[in-house]
Amino acid sequence: MDGNRKALRLRESWFGDRAFYRSVFFLLIPIVIQQFITSFVSLLDNVMVGSLGTEAISAASIANSVLMVHMLAVFGGMSGAGIFGAQFFGKGDMDGMRHTFRFKLYFAVLISVLAVVVYRLYGSVFIDAFLQGESNGGDLELTFREGVSYLDVMLWGLPPFALGQVYTGTLRESGETRVPMFAGICAIVTNLCLNWVLIFGHLGAPALGVRGAAIATVISRYVELAVVVIYTHRHLDRYPFMQGVYSSLYVPKKLAGRIARTGVPLLVNEILWSLGMTFINQLYSTRGLNAVAALNITGTAWNLFCVIMFGMGSAVSIMVGQRLGAGEIQKARDVDRKLIVLTEIMHILIGGVMILAAPLVPRMYNVTEEVRELTRQMLIIAGLSLPLHSFAHVTYFTIRSGGRTMITFLFDAVYTWVVTVLLAFCLTRLTDLDIVRIYFCVQFIDVVKLFIGLVMLRSDFWARNVVKDD
Repeated sequence: MDGNRKALRLRESWFGDRAFYRSVFFLLIPIVIQQFITSFVSLLDNVMVGSLGTEAISAASIANSVLMVHMLAVFGGMSGAGIFGAQFFGKGDMDGMRHTFRFKLYFAVLISVLAVVVYRLYGSVFIDAFLQGESNGGDLELTFREGVSYLDVMLWGLPPFALGQVYTGTLRESGETRVPMFAGICAIVTNLCLNWVLIFGHLGAPALGVRGAAIATVISRYVELAVVVIYTHRHLDRYPFMQGVYSSLYVPKKLAGRIARTGVPLLVNEILWSLGMTFINQLYSTRGLNAVAALNITGTAWNLFCVIMFGMGSAVSIMVGQRLGAGEIQKARDVDRKLIVLTEIMHILIGGVMILAAPLVPRMYNVTEEVRELTRQMLIIAGLSLPLHSFAHVTYFTIRSGGRTMITFLFDAVYTWVVTVLLAFCLTRLTDLDIVRIYFCVQFIDVVKLFIGLVMLRSDFWARNVVKDD
Protein backbone atom coordinates (compact mmCIF):
# COMPACT_ATOMS: atom_id res chain seq x y z
CA MET A 1 0.00 0.00 0.00
CA ASP A 2 2.80 2.39 0.90
CA GLY A 3 4.49 1.48 -2.37
CA ASN A 4 1.35 2.40 -4.32
CA ARG A 5 1.10 5.76 -2.55
CA LYS A 6 4.76 6.46 -3.24
CA ALA A 7 4.32 5.57 -6.92
CA LEU A 8 1.24 7.81 -7.11
CA ARG A 9 3.07 10.74 -5.51
CA LEU A 10 5.98 10.21 -7.89
CA ARG A 11 3.64 10.19 -10.87
CA GLU A 12 1.84 13.33 -9.71
CA SER A 13 5.17 15.03 -9.15
CA TRP A 14 6.65 14.31 -12.59
CA PHE A 15 3.63 13.81 -14.84
CA GLY A 16 0.52 15.93 -15.37
CA ASP A 17 -3.10 14.95 -15.76
CA ARG A 18 -5.14 15.12 -18.96
CA ALA A 19 -6.13 18.73 -18.36
CA PHE A 20 -2.46 19.70 -18.02
CA TYR A 21 -1.40 18.04 -21.26
CA ARG A 22 -4.46 19.42 -23.03
CA SER A 23 -3.42 22.95 -22.06
CA VAL A 24 0.20 22.27 -23.08
CA PHE A 25 -0.73 20.97 -26.52
CA PHE A 26 -3.33 23.68 -27.07
CA LEU A 27 -0.51 26.19 -26.64
CA LEU A 28 2.20 24.09 -28.29
CA ILE A 29 0.55 22.76 -31.44
CA PRO A 30 0.15 26.11 -33.29
CA ILE A 31 3.77 27.01 -32.50
CA VAL A 32 5.01 23.61 -33.64
CA ILE A 33 2.89 23.67 -36.81
CA GLN A 34 4.28 27.07 -37.76
CA GLN A 35 7.86 26.11 -37.00
CA PHE A 36 7.51 22.71 -38.68
CA ILE A 37 6.17 24.25 -41.87
CA THR A 38 8.88 26.92 -41.72
CA SER A 39 11.60 24.31 -41.28
CA PHE A 40 10.12 21.97 -43.89
CA VAL A 41 9.90 24.77 -46.46
CA SER A 42 13.45 25.77 -45.49
CA LEU A 43 14.43 22.19 -46.31
CA LEU A 44 12.67 22.41 -49.69
CA ASP A 45 14.28 25.81 -50.22
CA ASN A 46 17.64 24.24 -49.48
CA VAL A 47 16.92 21.41 -51.91
CA MET A 48 16.03 23.92 -54.64
CA VAL A 49 19.18 25.94 -54.03
CA GLY A 50 21.18 22.73 -53.61
CA SER A 51 20.09 21.60 -57.07
CA LEU A 52 22.22 24.47 -58.41
CA GLY A 53 25.36 22.82 -57.00
CA THR A 54 27.66 22.76 -53.98
CA GLU A 55 28.75 26.39 -54.50
CA ALA A 56 25.17 27.68 -54.40
CA ILE A 57 24.16 25.82 -51.25
CA SER A 58 27.42 26.80 -49.54
CA ALA A 59 26.91 30.48 -50.47
CA ALA A 60 23.40 30.56 -48.97
CA SER A 61 24.62 28.68 -45.89
CA ILE A 62 27.47 31.11 -45.24
CA ALA A 63 25.27 34.19 -45.71
CA ASN A 64 22.63 32.79 -43.36
CA SER A 65 25.30 32.02 -40.75
CA VAL A 66 26.31 35.69 -40.90
CA LEU A 67 22.67 36.87 -40.70
CA MET A 68 22.00 34.59 -37.72
CA VAL A 69 23.68 37.18 -35.49
CA HIS A 70 20.94 39.73 -36.27
CA MET A 71 18.15 37.18 -35.94
CA LEU A 72 19.25 36.02 -32.50
CA ALA A 73 19.98 39.58 -31.39
CA VAL A 74 16.33 40.35 -32.15
CA PHE A 75 15.19 37.34 -30.13
CA GLY A 76 17.49 38.28 -27.25
CA GLY A 77 16.39 41.91 -27.17
CA MET A 78 12.71 40.95 -27.26
CA SER A 79 13.15 38.30 -24.58
CA GLY A 80 13.77 40.72 -21.73
CA ALA A 81 10.54 42.59 -22.46
CA GLY A 82 8.84 39.23 -23.12
CA ILE A 83 9.49 38.10 -19.54
CA PHE A 84 7.64 41.18 -18.30
CA GLY A 85 4.92 40.81 -20.97
CA ALA A 86 4.05 37.24 -19.94
CA GLN A 87 4.03 38.14 -16.24
CA PHE A 88 2.01 41.35 -16.83
CA PHE A 89 -0.59 39.27 -18.68
CA GLY A 90 -0.69 36.73 -15.85
CA LYS A 91 -1.22 39.64 -13.47
CA GLY A 92 -3.93 41.16 -15.71
CA ASP A 93 -2.03 44.43 -16.25
CA MET A 94 -2.84 45.58 -19.81
CA ASP A 95 -1.03 48.91 -19.43
CA GLY A 96 2.09 47.00 -18.54
CA MET A 97 1.76 44.94 -21.72
CA ARG A 98 1.36 48.11 -23.82
CA HIS A 99 4.53 49.54 -22.34
CA THR A 100 6.50 46.36 -23.05
CA PHE A 101 5.17 46.37 -26.65
CA ARG A 102 6.45 49.93 -27.16
CA PHE A 103 9.80 49.05 -25.63
CA LYS A 104 10.14 46.18 -28.12
CA LEU A 105 9.16 48.52 -30.96
CA TYR A 106 11.98 50.94 -30.15
CA PHE A 107 14.44 48.07 -29.95
CA ALA A 108 13.33 46.53 -33.27
CA VAL A 109 13.95 49.76 -35.17
CA LEU A 110 17.31 50.36 -33.52
CA ILE A 111 18.73 46.85 -34.01
CA SER A 112 17.57 46.67 -37.64
CA VAL A 113 19.18 49.97 -38.62
CA LEU A 114 22.40 48.99 -36.85
CA ALA A 115 22.50 45.56 -38.51
CA VAL A 116 21.91 46.93 -42.02
CA VAL A 117 24.77 49.41 -41.59
CA VAL A 118 27.20 46.75 -40.27
CA TYR A 119 26.33 44.16 -42.92
CA ARG A 120 26.49 46.74 -45.69
CA LEU A 121 29.99 47.79 -44.64
CA TYR A 122 31.49 44.43 -43.63
CA GLY A 123 29.27 41.71 -45.13
CA SER A 124 31.76 40.67 -47.82
CA VAL A 125 34.54 40.45 -45.22
CA PHE A 126 32.42 38.12 -43.06
CA ILE A 127 31.62 35.84 -46.00
CA ASP A 128 35.24 35.71 -47.16
CA ALA A 129 36.24 34.47 -43.69
CA PHE A 130 34.31 31.24 -44.35
CA LEU A 131 36.19 30.52 -47.59
CA GLN A 132 39.71 30.01 -46.29
CA GLY A 133 39.64 26.20 -46.37
CA GLU A 134 40.12 23.67 -49.15
CA SER A 135 37.93 24.02 -52.24
CA ASN A 136 37.43 20.23 -52.56
CA GLY A 137 37.03 20.78 -56.30
CA GLY A 138 34.52 23.64 -55.87
CA ASP A 139 34.78 27.23 -57.06
CA LEU A 140 35.51 29.47 -54.05
CA GLU A 141 35.25 32.68 -56.08
CA LEU A 142 31.79 31.75 -57.34
CA THR A 143 30.71 30.85 -53.80
CA PHE A 144 31.92 34.26 -52.59
CA ARG A 145 30.04 36.18 -55.30
CA GLU A 146 26.84 34.23 -54.73
CA GLY A 147 27.09 34.69 -50.96
CA VAL A 148 27.55 38.47 -51.22
CA SER A 149 24.64 38.73 -53.69
CA TYR A 150 22.38 36.71 -51.37
CA LEU A 151 23.34 38.83 -48.34
CA ASP A 152 22.75 42.15 -50.13
CA VAL A 153 19.15 41.17 -50.94
CA MET A 154 18.45 39.72 -47.49
CA LEU A 155 19.22 43.06 -45.82
CA TRP A 156 15.85 44.34 -47.07
CA GLY A 157 14.17 41.66 -44.96
CA LEU A 158 15.74 42.59 -41.62
CA PRO A 159 13.26 45.39 -40.62
CA PRO A 160 10.05 43.40 -41.30
CA PHE A 161 11.51 40.40 -39.47
CA ALA A 162 12.23 42.46 -36.34
CA LEU A 163 8.87 44.27 -36.41
CA GLY A 164 7.05 40.97 -36.94
CA GLN A 165 8.69 39.59 -33.79
CA VAL A 166 7.31 42.55 -31.82
CA TYR A 167 3.76 41.50 -32.69
CA THR A 168 4.08 37.72 -32.63
CA GLY A 169 6.01 37.78 -29.35
CA THR A 170 3.40 39.97 -27.66
CA LEU A 171 0.54 37.78 -28.87
CA ARG A 172 2.27 34.62 -27.66
CA GLU A 173 2.89 36.15 -24.24
CA SER A 174 -0.90 36.42 -23.92
CA GLY A 175 -1.31 32.76 -24.89
CA GLU A 176 -2.36 33.55 -28.51
CA THR A 177 -0.37 31.23 -30.76
CA ARG A 178 -2.82 30.69 -33.65
CA VAL A 179 -2.49 34.13 -35.26
CA PRO A 180 1.34 33.98 -35.45
CA MET A 181 0.93 30.48 -36.89
CA PHE A 182 -1.47 31.71 -39.60
CA ALA A 183 0.82 34.65 -40.48
CA GLY A 184 3.77 32.29 -40.64
CA ILE A 185 1.94 29.89 -42.93
CA CYS A 186 1.05 32.75 -45.29
CA ALA A 187 4.71 33.75 -45.39
CA ILE A 188 5.84 30.18 -45.95
CA VAL A 189 3.48 29.59 -48.86
CA THR A 190 4.60 32.88 -50.41
CA ASN A 191 8.26 31.95 -49.98
CA LEU A 192 7.84 28.48 -51.44
CA CYS A 193 5.93 29.65 -54.52
CA LEU A 194 8.33 32.52 -55.20
CA ASN A 195 11.31 30.23 -54.76
CA TRP A 196 9.99 27.99 -57.52
CA VAL A 197 9.41 31.00 -59.78
CA LEU A 198 12.55 33.05 -59.07
CA ILE A 199 15.24 30.40 -58.53
CA PHE A 200 14.47 28.47 -61.72
CA GLY A 201 12.79 31.17 -63.86
CA HIS A 202 9.26 29.72 -64.20
CA LEU A 203 6.16 31.62 -65.40
CA GLY A 204 8.26 33.92 -67.56
CA ALA A 205 10.44 35.20 -64.68
CA PRO A 206 14.23 35.29 -65.04
CA ALA A 207 16.17 32.44 -63.42
CA LEU A 208 17.91 34.27 -60.57
CA GLY A 209 19.35 31.30 -58.71
CA VAL A 210 20.56 32.06 -55.18
CA ARG A 211 19.57 35.72 -55.50
CA GLY A 212 16.01 34.62 -56.36
CA ALA A 213 15.83 32.60 -53.13
CA ALA A 214 16.79 35.72 -51.17
CA ILE A 215 14.16 37.87 -52.93
CA ALA A 216 11.48 35.26 -52.15
CA THR A 217 12.45 35.23 -48.46
CA VAL A 218 12.35 39.04 -48.19
CA ILE A 219 8.90 39.30 -49.80
CA SER A 220 7.57 36.54 -47.52
CA ARG A 221 8.69 38.50 -44.45
CA TYR A 222 6.69 41.54 -45.53
CA VAL A 223 3.68 39.29 -46.09
CA GLU A 224 4.01 37.82 -42.58
CA LEU A 225 4.28 41.27 -41.01
CA ALA A 226 1.26 42.57 -42.92
CA VAL A 227 -0.93 39.62 -41.93
CA VAL A 228 -0.18 39.76 -38.20
CA VAL A 229 -0.47 43.58 -38.01
CA ILE A 230 -3.76 43.78 -39.93
CA TYR A 231 -5.36 40.88 -38.05
CA THR A 232 -4.31 42.14 -34.63
CA HIS A 233 -5.61 45.68 -35.12
CA ARG A 234 -8.89 44.46 -36.60
CA HIS A 235 -9.59 42.33 -33.52
CA LEU A 236 -8.80 44.68 -30.66
CA ASP A 237 -11.65 43.23 -28.63
CA ARG A 238 -9.67 39.98 -28.38
CA TYR A 239 -6.41 41.75 -27.58
CA PRO A 240 -7.25 44.62 -25.18
CA PHE A 241 -3.57 45.27 -24.54
CA MET A 242 -3.29 46.53 -28.14
CA GLN A 243 -6.02 49.14 -27.71
CA GLY A 244 -4.43 52.59 -27.84
CA VAL A 245 -0.94 51.13 -28.11
CA TYR A 246 0.03 53.80 -30.66
CA SER A 247 -1.86 56.65 -29.01
CA SER A 248 1.41 57.31 -27.22
CA LEU A 249 4.93 55.96 -27.52
CA TYR A 250 5.53 56.55 -23.81
CA VAL A 251 7.30 53.90 -21.73
CA PRO A 252 7.69 54.62 -18.00
CA LYS A 253 11.32 55.33 -17.22
CA LYS A 254 11.37 52.99 -14.23
CA LEU A 255 9.90 50.10 -16.22
CA ALA A 256 12.21 50.76 -19.19
CA GLY A 257 15.16 50.62 -16.82
CA ARG A 258 13.99 47.34 -15.31
CA ILE A 259 13.37 45.79 -18.73
CA ALA A 260 16.77 46.99 -19.91
CA ARG A 261 18.53 45.58 -16.84
CA THR A 262 16.76 42.28 -17.36
CA GLY A 263 17.06 42.27 -21.13
CA VAL A 264 20.64 43.44 -21.69
CA PRO A 265 22.14 40.14 -20.49
CA LEU A 266 19.76 38.31 -22.85
CA LEU A 267 20.65 40.60 -25.75
CA VAL A 268 24.36 40.21 -25.12
CA ASN A 269 23.81 36.49 -24.60
CA GLU A 270 22.13 36.02 -27.98
CA ILE A 271 24.70 38.15 -29.80
CA LEU A 272 27.63 36.33 -28.21
CA TRP A 273 25.99 32.92 -28.62
CA SER A 274 25.25 33.57 -32.31
CA LEU A 275 28.76 34.91 -32.84
CA GLY A 276 30.03 31.78 -31.14
CA MET A 277 28.01 29.54 -33.46
CA THR A 278 29.14 31.58 -36.46
CA PHE A 279 32.76 31.26 -35.34
CA ILE A 280 32.35 27.51 -34.86
CA ASN A 281 30.94 27.22 -38.39
CA GLN A 282 33.89 29.24 -39.67
CA LEU A 283 36.23 26.81 -37.87
CA TYR A 284 34.36 23.88 -39.42
CA SER A 285 34.79 25.48 -42.85
CA THR A 286 38.56 25.04 -42.59
CA ARG A 287 37.88 21.38 -43.35
CA GLY A 288 36.77 22.35 -46.88
CA LEU A 289 33.79 23.25 -49.03
CA ASN A 290 32.33 19.75 -48.67
CA ALA A 291 32.18 20.25 -44.90
CA VAL A 292 30.34 23.57 -45.39
CA ALA A 293 27.74 21.92 -47.64
CA ALA A 294 27.28 18.93 -45.31
CA LEU A 295 26.87 21.18 -42.27
CA ASN A 296 24.28 23.26 -44.13
CA ILE A 297 22.16 20.20 -44.92
CA THR A 298 22.59 18.87 -41.38
CA GLY A 299 21.62 22.22 -39.88
CA THR A 300 18.49 22.47 -42.02
CA ALA A 301 17.41 18.95 -41.05
CA TRP A 302 18.25 19.72 -37.39
CA ASN A 303 15.88 22.69 -37.43
CA LEU A 304 13.12 20.44 -38.79
CA PHE A 305 13.57 17.83 -36.08
CA CYS A 306 13.89 20.47 -33.35
CA VAL A 307 10.56 22.24 -33.90
CA ILE A 308 9.04 20.62 -30.79
CA MET A 309 12.11 21.55 -28.74
CA PHE A 310 11.80 25.19 -29.84
CA GLY A 311 8.06 25.07 -29.12
CA MET A 312 8.63 23.66 -25.64
CA GLY A 313 10.92 26.59 -24.89
CA SER A 314 8.06 28.94 -25.76
CA ALA A 315 5.65 26.84 -23.69
CA VAL A 316 7.93 27.11 -20.65
CA SER A 317 8.24 30.89 -21.11
CA ILE A 318 4.47 31.37 -21.35
CA MET A 319 3.05 28.80 -18.90
CA VAL A 320 5.69 29.24 -16.21
CA GLY A 321 5.97 33.01 -16.73
CA GLN A 322 2.24 33.60 -16.38
CA ARG A 323 2.11 31.63 -13.12
CA LEU A 324 5.08 33.49 -11.73
CA GLY A 325 3.39 36.80 -12.63
CA ALA A 326 0.24 35.67 -10.83
CA GLY A 327 2.32 34.91 -7.73
CA GLU A 328 1.77 31.13 -7.99
CA ILE A 329 5.37 30.15 -7.35
CA GLN A 330 4.77 26.54 -6.31
CA LYS A 331 2.50 25.94 -9.28
CA ALA A 332 5.14 27.43 -11.60
CA ARG A 333 7.72 24.98 -10.27
CA ASP A 334 5.35 22.06 -10.68
CA VAL A 335 4.42 23.02 -14.25
CA ASP A 336 8.07 23.49 -15.19
CA ARG A 337 9.11 20.09 -13.85
CA LYS A 338 6.39 18.33 -15.83
CA LEU A 339 7.22 20.26 -19.01
CA ILE A 340 10.87 19.21 -18.75
CA VAL A 341 9.95 15.54 -18.33
CA LEU A 342 7.60 15.74 -21.32
CA THR A 343 10.34 17.40 -23.38
CA GLU A 344 12.88 14.68 -22.67
CA ILE A 345 10.52 11.80 -23.43
CA MET A 346 9.56 13.33 -26.77
CA HIS A 347 13.14 14.06 -27.80
CA ILE A 348 14.44 10.58 -27.06
CA LEU A 349 11.86 9.40 -29.61
CA ILE A 350 12.54 12.24 -32.08
CA GLY A 351 16.29 11.60 -31.87
CA GLY A 352 15.65 7.97 -32.86
CA VAL A 353 13.61 9.09 -35.87
CA MET A 354 16.40 11.48 -36.88
CA ILE A 355 18.91 8.62 -36.84
CA LEU A 356 16.63 6.48 -39.02
CA ALA A 357 16.22 9.37 -41.49
CA ALA A 358 19.98 10.03 -41.69
CA PRO A 359 20.60 7.97 -44.88
CA LEU A 360 17.57 9.46 -46.66
CA VAL A 361 17.94 13.23 -46.17
CA PRO A 362 21.23 13.68 -48.14
CA ARG A 363 19.68 11.90 -51.14
CA MET A 364 17.38 14.89 -51.62
CA TYR A 365 20.32 17.07 -52.63
CA ASN A 366 22.33 17.36 -55.85
CA VAL A 367 25.68 17.07 -54.10
CA THR A 368 28.65 14.73 -54.29
CA GLU A 369 28.71 11.32 -52.61
CA GLU A 370 31.33 12.60 -50.17
CA VAL A 371 28.99 15.38 -49.01
CA ARG A 372 26.14 12.88 -48.67
CA GLU A 373 28.22 10.54 -46.53
CA LEU A 374 29.44 13.37 -44.30
CA THR A 375 25.84 14.53 -43.86
CA ARG A 376 24.63 11.02 -42.97
CA GLN A 377 27.22 10.66 -40.23
CA MET A 378 26.52 14.13 -38.83
CA LEU A 379 22.76 13.49 -38.72
CA ILE A 380 23.32 10.33 -36.69
CA ILE A 381 25.45 12.28 -34.23
CA ALA A 382 22.82 15.04 -34.08
CA GLY A 383 20.06 12.51 -33.36
CA LEU A 384 22.05 10.94 -30.52
CA SER A 385 22.72 14.34 -28.95
CA LEU A 386 19.17 15.72 -29.34
CA PRO A 387 17.90 14.77 -25.83
CA LEU A 388 20.95 16.47 -24.35
CA HIS A 389 20.32 19.72 -26.25
CA SER A 390 16.58 19.67 -25.55
CA PHE A 391 17.25 19.54 -21.81
CA ALA A 392 19.67 22.46 -22.02
CA HIS A 393 17.12 24.40 -24.10
CA VAL A 394 14.19 24.12 -21.67
CA THR A 395 16.51 24.71 -18.71
CA TYR A 396 17.57 27.99 -20.30
CA PHE A 397 13.94 29.08 -20.72
CA THR A 398 13.09 28.01 -17.17
CA ILE A 399 15.77 30.22 -15.66
CA ARG A 400 14.86 33.05 -18.02
CA SER A 401 11.14 32.93 -17.13
CA GLY A 402 11.94 34.18 -13.61
CA GLY A 403 14.11 37.03 -14.88
CA ARG A 404 17.43 35.44 -13.89
CA THR A 405 18.99 36.72 -17.06
CA MET A 406 22.54 37.08 -15.79
CA ILE A 407 22.53 33.39 -14.91
CA THR A 408 21.18 32.52 -18.36
CA PHE A 409 24.00 34.60 -19.83
CA LEU A 410 26.56 32.52 -17.95
CA PHE A 411 24.75 29.28 -18.74
CA ASP A 412 24.48 29.96 -22.49
CA ALA A 413 26.87 32.52 -24.01
CA VAL A 414 29.75 32.26 -21.54
CA TYR A 415 29.61 28.45 -21.64
CA THR A 416 29.56 28.54 -25.44
CA TRP A 417 32.71 30.66 -25.68
CA VAL A 418 34.65 29.23 -22.76
CA VAL A 419 33.87 25.57 -23.50
CA THR A 420 32.34 24.92 -26.94
CA VAL A 421 34.18 27.50 -29.06
CA LEU A 422 37.48 26.77 -27.33
CA LEU A 423 37.04 23.05 -27.96
CA ALA A 424 36.18 23.61 -31.65
CA PHE A 425 39.18 25.93 -32.04
CA CYS A 426 41.59 23.43 -30.52
CA LEU A 427 40.26 20.50 -32.53
CA THR A 428 40.30 22.34 -35.87
CA ARG A 429 43.59 24.22 -35.43
CA LEU A 430 45.68 21.84 -33.32
CA THR A 431 44.64 18.40 -34.60
CA ASP A 432 44.17 16.58 -37.91
CA LEU A 433 40.77 15.16 -36.93
CA ASP A 434 38.20 15.02 -39.73
CA ILE A 435 34.98 17.09 -39.60
CA VAL A 436 32.81 14.20 -38.37
CA ARG A 437 34.92 13.53 -35.27
CA ILE A 438 35.17 17.25 -34.54
CA TYR A 439 31.38 17.63 -34.91
CA PHE A 440 30.83 14.69 -32.51
CA CYS A 441 33.04 16.22 -29.80
CA VAL A 442 31.44 19.67 -30.12
CA GLN A 443 27.88 18.29 -30.01
CA PHE A 444 28.48 16.18 -26.91
CA ILE A 445 30.49 18.69 -24.88
CA ASP A 446 27.09 19.97 -23.68
CA VAL A 447 26.95 16.98 -21.33
CA VAL A 448 28.68 19.34 -18.89
CA LYS A 449 25.73 21.71 -19.32
CA LEU A 450 23.35 18.92 -18.33
CA PHE A 451 24.89 18.61 -14.85
CA ILE A 452 25.01 22.40 -14.40
CA GLY A 453 21.33 22.62 -15.40
CA LEU A 454 20.29 19.90 -12.97
CA VAL A 455 21.93 21.73 -10.07
CA MET A 456 20.23 25.03 -10.95
CA LEU A 457 16.79 23.46 -11.42
CA ARG A 458 16.98 21.68 -8.06
CA SER A 459 17.80 24.93 -6.27
CA ASP A 460 14.54 26.63 -7.41
CA PHE A 461 16.30 30.03 -7.18
CA TRP A 462 14.89 30.95 -10.61
CA ALA A 463 11.21 31.00 -9.52
CA ARG A 464 10.41 34.65 -8.80
CA ASN A 465 7.83 37.30 -9.69
CA VAL A 466 9.45 40.26 -11.47
CA VAL A 467 6.31 42.44 -11.86
CA LYS A 468 4.92 42.38 -8.32
CA ASP A 469 6.02 45.96 -7.64
CA ASP A 470 4.58 47.44 -10.91
